[in-house]
Amino acid sequence: MVEENKLKLCMISGSFEYDSEESLKIFQEYVDENYPIKSTLIIYKSEEDNISLEPIEDNDVLLVFTRRLNTDGKELERFKSYCLQGKPVVGVRTASHAFQNWLDFDKIVLGGNYNGHYGAGPVCHVEIAPKAKNHPILDDVSPFDSNGSLYKNTPIADDTSLLLNGKTAEHFEPVAWTRINNDGRVFYTSLGHQDDFRDDNFLRLLANAVLWAAEKE
Repeated sequence: MVEENKLKLCMISGSFEYDSEESLKIFQEYVDENYPIKSTLIIYKSEEDNISLEPIEDNDVLLVFTRRLNTDGKELERFKSYCLQGKPVVGVRTASHAFQNWLDFDKIVLGGNYNGHYGAGPVCHVEIAPKAKNHPILDDVSPFDSNGSLYKNTPIADDTSLLLNGKTAEHFEPVAWTRINNDGRVFYTSLGHQDDFRDDNFLRLLANAVLWAAEKE
């Protein structure tokens, strides 16, 4: 497919605990080879990094995988403006606390309710929510296991549509959902451990979410 006809995906990496740069490069290669998607990657090197987010203004979907970045001023306002206009957003794992100076991104945009996580160790069994079986984001996605700690998200916003639940021996939480933010499509998943990006089910989930957010499912 010619470049100008491809969906433009901009991804922001800045979740150092989860090696987001390495993981998003895996996803970038996956979508570039398998989908009509052309991706751009913005890479933060530290929480204090102050880099331009101008590329987010010229894309079809924004994917966020950052954690408590101290971005402020012009660039944070640029990010806020993009989101509050209701443009398509895909959030991965620590995106629920993506920017330390705008923690309300979780509730306002993602429809989440991040309250920490349970201890690392138990494998999280990822299951499809009963009412979501025919959702296009779940096309060709089977239940799978994740080694990431289970995030505490209950209760998520009333206007979300639950797609996936995560279950350990002791806990049960929503781990993926969609919502509409100011007429724009939003997808969030609390999955995103390094091992998830080596699972085809997770990669398909994320790619499907990008297409869905752009209304190209």
